Amino acid sequence: MSFELTQDQKNLQATVREWAQAEVAPIAYQLDQAAEFPTELYLKMNREIGIASIPFKEEHGGLGLGILDMSLAIEELARADQTLALTTMVAVATGLTLQSFGSPLLKEKYLPDIVAGKAIGSIAGTEPQAGSWTAGFKSRAEKVGGDKWSISGEKAFITNSGADITSYNLVCAITSPKESEKTSMTLFLVPAGTPGVTIGKAYDKLGWRSSDTHPIFLDGAVVGDDMIVGKEGDGRYIVHKTYQSARCFLSACALGLSQACLDHSIAYAKDRQAFGRSLGGLQLIQKMIADMAVKVETSRLLARQAAIKADAGTASILELAMAKYYCCEVSSEVADLALQVHGGWGFMNDCPVSRYLRDTRITRIGDGSSQIQSMIIAKELGLDVTFT
Repeated sequence: MSFELTQDQKNLQATVREWAQAEVAPIAYQLDQAAEFPTELYLKMNREIGIASIPFKEEHGGLGLGILDMSLAIEELARADQTLALTTMVAVATGLTLQSFGSPLLKEKYLPDIVAGKAIGSIAGTEPQAGSWTAGFKSRAEKVGGDKWSISGEKAFITNSGADITSYNLVCAITSPKESEKTSMTLFLVPAGTPGVTIGKAYDKLGWRSSDTHPIFLDGAVVGDDMIVGKEGDGRYIVHKTYQSARCFLSACALGLSQACLDHSIAYAKDRQAFGRSLGGLQLIQKMIADMAVKVETSRLLARQAAIKADAGTASILELAMAKYYCCEVSSEVADLALQVHGGWGFMNDCPVSRYLRDTRITRIGDGSSQIQSMIIAKELGLDVTFT
């Protein structure tokens, strides 16, 4: 397998890197401290370089490129600010779900603004008592009036759920009768502003502070049959398919941050003077930076392999889980090493690596925790693993 990028991909990567380093990196600390979703920055990004349009079909207004191309863009965004990369990947992932499973009506009405980067959407899967354990979902949709559904329940930690440009939340709810032995779920597109939907107060988070993250409370929110994404009863399958493809993007998010940690550590080690020489002249500092470089490059290989195979339609669950597991675990390790290289300065909030350590910690939890990825890997290797 060749990991060499095409010239077009290199050009895309360079364009996003140049824009992100000029427009995002200088204000990333202020965004973190303000802890508010930067609506205008997201709109500006898509007006000027159209990142959200990358993986969508041309018939929907997209560039017709692939998962690898989108991953390259996310990596470069995360190199400047992982939070903006996260917002972008979630918005794009919801749009790709509509592109793959949505009806012509849903695609026509909701995809154009997502593709153009004028709106964002969320995937409201996680619940207070059930995250990776989708079988534990409690939210329920009951049929009312023949062609309508009333949805009630609570969703937690939902990214992109309550911004002023949020267009919809994709809500997974149980639709099988309560007495059924087997639980089936359906995925609904719930437009922003639907009566019966309350967006809770934004979370006060350790990291990803400028992403838009809220609980969602549904109390008899009514939507029609035409708001079903895919087929009735296919919700859990679609959510899992969305999570699987999103693992390429989250791997790229983690990789971009790891690369930023390495960038800053090399620059600091060259500039900082200690013991009569540059910090980088000390062997233990050299060892830390060399370890970081190996971890970053290994992450890149796993992330690229997963994205390339996803585009070819040959990516296995094992490869996706390995990429997500390794890239996200390593990003915390690399961020910790970067802070150590920076010493006391690294412990200050206005030092970028301090923010990196806080931001990337959640990547080991979201979209299937590292423990879940380990179980998936073990299962795919043939071990006796049971998910209940």
